[in-house]
Amino acid sequence: MTMKTRAKTRSTNFSLRVVVLLALCGSSFAQQVAPPGTSPLSATTDTTSSDSDRNNSSTSQFNQRNSLTASQIISILQQKPELVVELKSLVADQLQQQGIQTQADSISDEMLLNQIQTNAQLRASITVWLRTRGYVSAAEMDRLLSSAGSEYDKGQSPFTSSSSSLSSSLPSSLPTGTSLDGLTPSAGAGTQGGSVSAAGQPSPGDEGVSAMRTKGSSASTQRSGTTSAGKPRSTTDEPETLHLPAPYNLRSLRDLYTQVPTDSTKLKRFGSEVFVNRDDPTHGGLGNRNLPVDLPIGPDYVLGTGDGLTINLWGGISQNIPRVIDREGKIALPEAGSLVVAGLTLQQARSSIEGALKQQYHNAQVDVTIARLRTVRVYVVGDVQRPGAYDLSSLSTPLNAIYQAGGPTSVGSLRIVRHYRGQQLIREVDLYSFLLNGVRMDDERLQAGDTLLIPPAGPQVAIFGMVKRPAIYELKGSSTLKDVLDDAGGATVAAALDHLTIERIDPNKQRETVSLESKPSDTVQSIQAQIATFEVKDGDRINVAPILPYSERAIYVEGHVVRPGKLPFRDGMQLSDVLRSYQDLLPEPAAKGDLVRLVAPDFHPETIQFDVADALIGNVMLPLQPFDTIRILGRYEVDAPQVSLRGEVLRPGTYALTHDMTPMKLVNMAGGFKRDALLSSADLASYTVEDGKKVISQRASIHIRSEDFDTVHLKPGDILTIHQLSGWNDIGASVILDGEVTYPGSYGLQQGERLSSVLRRAGGLRDTAYAAGAVLIRTQVKELEEKTRAELIHQIETSSASARLGANLSGQDSSALLQAASAQQAEVLQRLKSQPASGRLVIHISADINSWANTPADIEMHTGDVLTVPKRPGFVLVSGQVYNASALTFVPGKEASWYLRRAGGTNDVANRKEIFVVRANGSVIGRRSGEWYGANVLGTRMEPGDVIVVPQKIVGSLFWRNLLTVAQLSSSIAITAAVAHI
Repeated sequence: MTMKTRAKTRSTNFSLRVVVLLALCGSSFAQQVAPPGTSPLSATTDTTSSDSDRNNSSTSQFNQRNSLTASQIISILQQKPELVVELKSLVADQLQQQGIQTQADSISDEMLLNQIQTNAQLRASITVWLRTRGYVSAAEMDRLLSSAGSEYDKGQSPFTSSSSSLSSSLPSSLPTGTSLDGLTPSAGAGTQGGSVSAAGQPSPGDEGVSAMRTKGSSASTQRSGTTSAGKPRSTTDEPETLHLPAPYNLRSLRDLYTQVPTDSTKLKRFGSEVFVNRDDPTHGGLGNRNLPVDLPIGPDYVLGTGDGLTINLWGGISQNIPRVIDREGKIALPEAGSLVVAGLTLQQARSSIEGALKQQYHNAQVDVTIARLRTVRVYVVGDVQRPGAYDLSSLSTPLNAIYQAGGPTSVGSLRIVRHYRGQQLIREVDLYSFLLNGVRMDDERLQAGDTLLIPPAGPQVAIFGMVKRPAIYELKGSSTLKDVLDDAGGATVAAALDHLTIERIDPNKQRETVSLESKPSDTVQSIQAQIATFEVKDGDRINVAPILPYSERAIYVEGHVVRPGKLPFRDGMQLSDVLRSYQDLLPEPAAKGDLVRLVAPDFHPETIQFDVADALIGNVMLPLQPFDTIRILGRYEVDAPQVSLRGEVLRPGTYALTHDMTPMKLVNMAGGFKRDALLSSADLASYTVEDGKKVISQRASIHIRSEDFDTVHLKPGDILTIHQLSGWNDIGASVILDGEVTYPGSYGLQQGERLSSVLRRAGGLRDTAYAAGAVLIRTQVKELEEKTRAELIHQIETSSASARLGANLSGQDSSALLQAASAQQAEVLQRLKSQPASGRLVIHISADINSWANTPADIEMHTGDVLTVPKRPGFVLVSGQVYNASALTFVPGKEASWYLRRAGGTNDVANRKEIFVVRANGSVIGRRSGEWYGANVLGTRMEPGDVIVVPQKIVGSLFWRNLLTVAQLSSSIAITAAVAHI
């Protein structure tokens, strides 16, 4: 593995760790974000498990119904990019409070974005944070939450929490084309004729992006000069940038760590969309097939065969005479015969008709109008969508015919349309005159038999970037770069004219990149002069780069200030010009502030510390430079001085140390003393640092009712403890007596009271009571058993194969033994897990209370104890590896071996050496119990309720045998406790 590969692997692993930490942060972030009205003086307290359950339930409901969606949060971060830096710092602080050492610089934009998209709890926390800090007004927040709630109701929320896998949190699985600063999907748009990407590559929607784009970015556009969302580009929009991970969480570095992305806009031929939707009746203008018939006709209109005329007579006679010009160009007039009018203008025809009719009608006035226009057949050929013959109105122009034919193809020219009448070239039509300047070719009407020829397109250039109409333009004759810029609407104010690059094709040889021969010292006028003389060629791709996406004369203010953000820089600016008074800061700022300076020429950060108080009164003469960041933290953010209050107060916890805080003020801040507080004295633990080398702890007792309690000033790190009254927890202590006692129930317990006293108050034992089998359950014993049982289960589950088998075994033997040991392990674990801890405390009592009262058997009772006295069982249990494990009727005087024979004896897997007896009182008799009869357990005389346990023979090492033997014993003891409840 190469060094580069190892470095990449370490980087990926580190990013994974940070993402996992971010996922863990979401659950606690909601609880640690300060709610409205919370002060830094509030205590940090622990919650119980039941409270945690309720919090989890309410938090889940809050996440679903009262949190902003991911798109809404990202939109807010787009509008206020300075919040990204503060949000990262806040998340890092929450992780550090959980003991996870993470810096804000380690959280990249991609990680934060992905967690916002996938972590519903983090979105809820950010919602609370935005509301609490006032970054979103209450009215606006209500509006956003209402909108988000409607999306949840409809099931349309595009971002839901996913806890099934952390793989969705990896940066590599980020949705392509999405970003923190602009969730704009990368959707390609179809184009007509010659559509290419401005980057000359496939749309990034197919390959994805690894960096993050700012607001307004788009992988492809629906129309030239518009974003994928359909909004036109504007110089007032946020610049389109790629944010790279910055090494420090500074907004100044965040601005500097930006790149101008490759323009991947889909370019179209300019003018290609004019001929789209030509058949849509909702689109007016020349795109419709049917031209309106109410067009005005001038007196210079030339009449022809097929035109319909209306001749109006009035004066001596009133008459309307409709006539249609026949194929010979004549019309028939009443009393005047035929008259040739074809080829005459409307004015000339009116004069001829008037002269002919006045000879026949005395004092008659004549007017001639066009009633119906004739149609002319023209031919549209060449590189056109639908070449052929078209019947058009006699008022039609070449532009109308081109529309009827569907416009040029992808290779047809938009600059040259040749208009022929017979073999004579009438004119060449340039469609750019209409498309760019709105000049229509109405001066030349089409006549029957005319031909329109659209040749292949001439030289073409593509221009994109900071121009108003990025597209592919066709050249006509020799053109300069200025001509192309004019066709594209000109460069925007955000264009860097000294960063024009042209990708050029050396005909039939190679591609090359050229640019203007400009110098850094050139003025805008000199660059424009070069643009006016720079000749463009066929196939050129002109990229007009943008200016820098950030201000080079700005400073930044962040932290504990009233107006954080970016400020303009001016020459001679001092720190005191920014920090004028305490009104510019939030309450209780830290004593020291930082000025983070990006030192030229490589802009590496250096920190200059200053005294905030001196800076506010003008004693710090610190000149500022561009990209300086003034960082002021709050007093409680910089190694905040804290004190702790423990014991019997209403709200114990950790509190911020205020000025001149005393123990009494601290107690009052915690809500005062509780009723069980010991009001005579309190403990105060503090520390001092000796010679800067070691810490010396000190403890003092302070009288609460003395003046010292309200005059001694606390120091950072002090711990004040308020003690509890003696015997407070014993108030209301009780025990439960159940079973065969005279008066079973709950009995109050006095401190130090013993078992015999409680039994006497309960009336003693009944005649049917079996005192030897009494079971006393104690909470403390149960907790200890649970812990021991869990440790035993863990030890059995984690034992290695070598620990089970031991050494000096062949491969075949070890395989068989391993299978047997695994089966035994599963069986023992099942028994241990199925039988919970009983919490039984072994006692030795009898029905005669006086015989054991005030002896070691008369144990002291504790609150919560439960004593169950069963009836005489009348049987003996035989369990374990016998042929018939069952309960056998008790026969006085019989030994364990007698009962074992009645149960069929032991089977083949029984361990006869380790048979043991569990007495009804819970005591165990085994081979190593130390009793005089321990060596012969089967000779033990049995009593009612006793249990004979025949354990299984354990295979494996000595350690493994001892371990499972203990486990079998532990699971068997619980049987005797169950006997008491039969």
